[in-house]
Amino acid sequence: MPDKQLTYSEDARTSLMRGVDELCRVVGLTLGPSGRNVLFSRMFGLPVVCSDGVTIAKEIELPDAYENMGAQLVKEAASKTNDVVGDGTTTSVVLTQAIVRQGFLNVAAGASGMALKSGIEKAVTTVISELKTMAIPVENRDQVARVAALSAHEEAIAELLADAMDKVGREGVITIEESKAMDDELEIVEGVRIDRGYLSPHFVTDTDRMEVALDEPLFLITDQKLSSPSDIVSTMELVIAEGRRPLVIIAEDVDGEALATLVVNKMRGTLACVAIKAPGFGERRKALLEDMAILTGSTVISSDVGLRLDSVELSHLGSARRLVAQKDDSTIIDGRGSEQAVKDRAEQLKVQIEETTSDYDREKLEERLASLVGGVAVI
Repeated sequence: MPDKQLTYSEDARTSLMRGVDELCRVVGLTLGPSGRNVLFSRMFGLPVVCSDGVTIAKEIELPDAYENMGAQLVKEAASKTNDVVGDGTTTSVVLTQAIVRQGFLNVAAGASGMALKSGIEKAVTTVISELKTMAIPVENRDQVARVAALSAHEEAIAELLADAMDKVGREGVITIEESKAMDDELEIVEGVRIDRGYLSPHFVTDTDRMEVALDEPLFLITDQKLSSPSDIVSTMELVIAEGRRPLVIIAEDVDGEALATLVVNKMRGTLACVAIKAPGFGERRKALLEDMAILTGSTVISSDVGLRLDSVELSHLGSARRLVAQKDDSTIIDGRGSEQAVKDRAEQLKVQIEETTSDYDREKLEERLASLVGGVAVI
């Protein structure tokens, strides 16, 4: 194990400050409308021209261990800003440098470090409050496009982002995917997309598109696995008695004789139906099933609440205007659930988004929120 090097007081602060200054000198060049680009090389590949503060900061490693620690502190500030806001990383770097410099000067003059920390926190609260009063709300598509252009550095991408937000709304989710074509495209997913498709191609209603399209279907949603015909026969009889409306089954899994029973009834024309495996795993799967139940006005058939598959009632089944299922994904369009129930669920998700400290959990919660109240745009 290598020996530890120790330094204290003024020597430590001076070394840390040099590292902070070195990183900020490079990143600060990109600040503002007149900011310049930075060219840096990587171990593999061509040199990179970049004006993004956090990207540049991540590339900087200083040879002196103490100075590098100072640089790492600034990197952390930039990374957290990028994770929470997605922009303003260069501004956060410049502000960090100023706060650290003034803080070190005051400590060197005899000020208490804890008193400085308390003062900084109070100042931050005041400044944030003042900034909110100065902020100009983004209210129309043109303003969205101008804001997007600042970050995208390309008019065409800014227009795509503005179109996406215009169509899915403020609560919608915009995702970026790699295209197989040469052009940038915008796809709007109408309704709720489930990243699971039909469990058998025999359910397909459109052989040209290889998809299942059902109008005004009823939904049976359960967290149980369906393997026996007895698991679904009573529900099928209910649906047939209701006027042979199409039936969508979303369950932990559907296999064996249960799946065969559905396929046979579909092939004979007795009942239009489709079986879809529930998305997600564990607790997240349960939450997603509950989301879909609220959206469609269904009740999740679960042993946790004392409901059994052989005692399903018509009131447990939800509905939607349309369901489209393909091999790998499905979309529920215009669920018939209670608007108030959807709003309450959305508010609950917003609280969870604010409280979570996990980037992965936040992303998944935002996707669920978009499914309920907005939409999903894919660029």
